[in-house]
Amino acid sequence: MKIGIVCYPTFGGSGVVATELGKALAAKGHQVHFISYSQPVRLDFFSGNLFYHEVAVSDYPLFDYQPYELVLSSKLVDVVKYEKLDLLHVHYAIPHASAAYMAKQILASQGINIPFITTLHGTDITLVGKDPSFEPVITFAINQSDAVTSVSESLKADTYANFPQVKKDIKVIPNFICLDDYKPNDAVCSKKMYAPNGERLLIHVSNFRKVKRVEDVLRVFDKVRKQIPSKLILVGDGPERPAIEKLCRELDTCSDIRSLGKIVNPEQVLAIADLFLLTSETESFGLAALEAMAAKVPVISTNSGGIPEVNINGFSGYMSNVGDVDDMAKNAVNILKDDATLNQFKTNAYQQAMKFDIAKILPMYELLYKDVLSKK
Repeated sequence: MKIGIVCYPTFGGSGVVATELGKALAAKGHQVHFISYSQPVRLDFFSGNLFYHEVAVSDYPLFDYQPYELVLSSKLVDVVKYEKLDLLHVHYAIPHASAAYMAKQILASQGINIPFITTLHGTDITLVGKDPSFEPVITFAINQSDAVTSVSESLKADTYANFPQVKKDIKVIPNFICLDDYKPNDAVCSKKMYAPNGERLLIHVSNFRKVKRVEDVLRVFDKVRKQIPSKLILVGDGPERPAIEKLCRELDTCSDIRSLGKIVNPEQVLAIADLFLLTSETESFGLAALEAMAAKVPVISTNSGGIPEVNINGFSGYMSNVGDVDDMAKNAVNILKDDATLNQFKTNAYQQAMKFDIAKILPMYELLYKDVLSKK
């Protein structure tokens, strides 16, 4: 198959999943064309089956805000026509699904039938999508998609709740990880670099938006380190960074925290961690937690959104109510208190991650593609 994948090229979960999906499809012999405004951060190599098409938005003085959706639609038309694509797979509803619909209509007027699949990832439905100004367009684009998927049962339910006029059947295909990418490499990253005296090493990875509640991460860590010698690694960056720096000074924890900024391949750092903290107000799936489990790192998380579909309470880690830092700290200490308990949770975390290996998820997408194309 010749597949066009439209995604955001940034460090967010939707872009990461879309890129890894495309790479896996290419490895199986499919021809994959990525279409975005810059090269996806995870698209770190190319093969004979991988292609990238940049959506170039001109800086025209008439526009205060560049019409990306229109330029994207035109680019989709161009790529579909000249690369002879079989289908489009757009990740994140805004504005990719509506752009794909527009491209489909333009191509239909030229005698070309191109189906498109929309994958919903989270904040396009639970945050941005709640803006009433987006609702009619999102609803229409979802209903006009040839197939729609969501990354969790929770997100599927949220979509129907937030968009009552959506009539399209939504198929749940969970996020995934490539387990082969999570083999420890001592030459790349050493635990002694961050925990020189054998301290427990906690880690948090996110885009530091308010919904991630990164301040709760610091508060949980502060409580844990008062009982167990510990260090904390923060991976990522975003708008809440100044507030985090201010809080670590107030708690006097800065000397025990290392901020590494944005990292393309966090598995190298996850490999040396003992515990992952995910304190989000909501997560459509919790890809960061799954990545931690693939590195044999148990997870302390909230119990909102799709997280319970990934983190199994008392097995791969523990879950608490949003904002309950006392319970999170208690659970963290319970895991970290001795090596036997920690090692058991590490083993369990990896067993849970195995359920989401790409080898099990990729066939679901391939089957969906074939089903959509059979109706073309």
